[in-house]
Amino acid sequence: MAKTLPIYSVTPFTMLDFPKKTACIVWFSGCNMRCPYCHNPELVKGKGRGDVDEVMRFLKKRQGLLDGVVLTGGEASVYPGLPDFIRDVKALGYAVKLDTNGLRPDIIEKFLDEGFLDYVALDYKSPPAKFKAVTGTKKYADFEKTLSLLCNQSKIDFELRTTVHTSLMDENDVAAIIKDLEKRGYKGTYYVQNFIADNDRPTLGNIGDQERVLDIESLPEPKGFEVEFRNF
Repeated sequence: MAKTLPIYSVTPFTMLDFPKKTACIVWFSGCNMRCPYCHNPELVKGKGRGDVDEVMRFLKKRQGLLDGVVLTGGEASVYPGLPDFIRDVKALGYAVKLDTNGLRPDIIEKFLDEGFLDYVALDYKSPPAKFKAVTGTKKYADFEKTLSLLCNQSKIDFELRTTVHTSLMDENDVAAIIKDLEKRGYKGTYYVQNFIADNDRPTLGNIGDQERVLDIESLPEPKGFEVEFRNF
């Protein structure tokens, strides 16, 4: 197993982050996006401080007590050593959920083909016109490949989610995402998450609180899937 994975920390228990499973969360440092509203600048810009062997010892002790492992960050998919890590986690009997921004469709496709993943949470950051402003990168096409890949497979369940800060996105942008998902035949749940400022933690872009909250009542009713609103 690769010993150099940039693991930042481990949350030992959660019942909220992996649907229908008790799990722990493995946080990875480093990210290939620069979202201004990110509450984890220490992860995006930081380096790994955790020991892979220590994490595996923890997981061995929790066998039979936890059902799954959530890989999040940061962005776990960018690291070459991740496949070996997942193989070892799966060998212990854990289900694996990946939180991802979708910029590595090649990795997602490989992981699906090899049965590495049991659940994926994909961040649909914005429509293409706002993608650079929201993420700091122009690679919408890479995200779209991951989105298409997940929408056109039936191996695992997945969810889509968008965090909204209204200085970056508005009702028209969220409506455009809903229409896009309708065209793709999406059947899962789409989560729209309201940005909540934490005065004790600066965001990556030092972006402040919103001057107004998204008007969720004005959004179109989706056809074929559910929308759930978080923190509104």
